[in-house]
Amino acid sequence: MLIAIPDILPPHEAVELGRALSAADWVDGNATSGPGAALAKRNRQLPEGGEAARQARALVQRALAQNGLFLSAALPHAIYPPLFNRYGPGDGFGDHVDNAIRVDPATGQQMRTDMSATLFLTDPDSYDGGDLVVQGAFGQASYKLPAGHMLLYPSSSLHHVTEVTRGERISCFFWVQSLVRDTHAREMLFELDQSIQHLTTDHGGGHAEVLRLTQLYHNLIRRWAL
Repeated sequence: MLIAIPDILPPHEAVELGRALSAADWVDGNATSGPGAALAKRNRQLPEGGEAARQARALVQRALAQNGLFLSAALPHAIYPPLFNRYGPGDGFGDHVDNAIRVDPATGQQMRTDMSATLFLTDPDSYDGGDLVVQGAFGQASYKLPAGHMLLYPSSSLHHVTEVTRGERISCFFWVQSLVRDTHAREMLFELDQSIQHLTTDHGGGHAEVLRLTQLYHNLIRRWAL
């Protein structure tokens, strides 16, 4: 599944967060790279344990917990604590695939990366380049979303960030382990849930067909969940 989710944060709030973070101290982005990715990565990253990262992480986590589209698409079992990166002129990230397993630094727990997420914190008109390019079954697609919007995409995909040639691109990124491991099952559940929500709006939650589809949805989750 690859889906652009609008307004995880309101645009003005996302831009303000990006500006606030730009004043913090940053380190080499290879702090969290796997051996292969480190060869292709040129950017900076906010130290995970710093106060700026902690405050920004809490803001993003609250927003994710309140976003119905994200919850429906991801069915999250575990979310890696959000990280923040920064690309300036000459920075980019070549083709790579995300590590299959991540270790939560706070708990030491391992998690499988089913989906990757990039939340844009910079107005796209303020920088050139910095496109997130994801390769999928139907070729590759390029994304440069408005501030506050997020791209959710398979962690198994080959992807890269094009070189920034003007301005700066600041974003939040993290990984999700879903309750439903199978990608195709998760996609079908998402489509079913979206249909249920539309039908509920049109007919009410007590309508017989809405109830029947809701029962089917939850029974499928019981069948496919971890």
